[in-house]
Formats: sequence, C-alpha cells, structure tokens
Amino acid sequence: MNWDFLFLLDMKHFLYIIYSKTLDKFYIGETPNIQNRIQQHNQHYFKTNFTKSANDWSIVLSKKCDSKENAIYLEKFVKRMKSKKFVLKLIANPQILDDLLNKR
Repeated sequence: MNWDFLFLLDMKHFLYIIYSKTLDKFYIGETPNIQNRIQQHNQHYFKTNFTKSANDWSIVLSKKCDSKENAIYLEKFVKRMKSKKFVLKLIANPQILDDLLNKR
C-alpha cells in the first residue's frame, strides 16, 4: 500500500484571507500550509500575483477545510462575490463559511 498517497488524501486545506494595510486590500486564496503561503506572499514568490504589490500581508481569516475541494469551493465563492463588505462580514462571522459548505 502506498502510505504517502493516503497521507496526501488526508491533507487538510485552508481558505485564507490576507490583508495589506499599505494597499488597503484583501486577497483570498487556499493552501495546505498557511504559514508557508503567507511568507511566499510577503517575499513575492508569486511574481505575477496581485500580492507582489506589498510585503505587509497578514492573515485576517483562515478556515480549515476537510478537503482541497471544499477550500477551492469557498475561495471561488468569496472571489465571485467581489465585495469588500462580504469579506468584512466573513471576518466578523466565520460561521458563514460553514453555512456555505453545509448548503452545498
């Protein structure tokens, strides 16, 4: 049995929202390793990514998901809303994310 493969299936993923005070902007993403990802954003690892415009990104919300599929679903949902008000509402009440997954 390939145990490495089973480990990959069991990996948790996170939806995350980061904020740059310099830009006064939010960025929404998903990752299996949130600490590594925030470092990548702040060190401009993603050369063509929007986050390269600042180096003061900080996590304002993270949601542990049971699967990569759920994290991507939430990421796409939040991005589709195109609303700073909605993002602020999520930060104030992360339970909304669970409700979105339950209604799926």
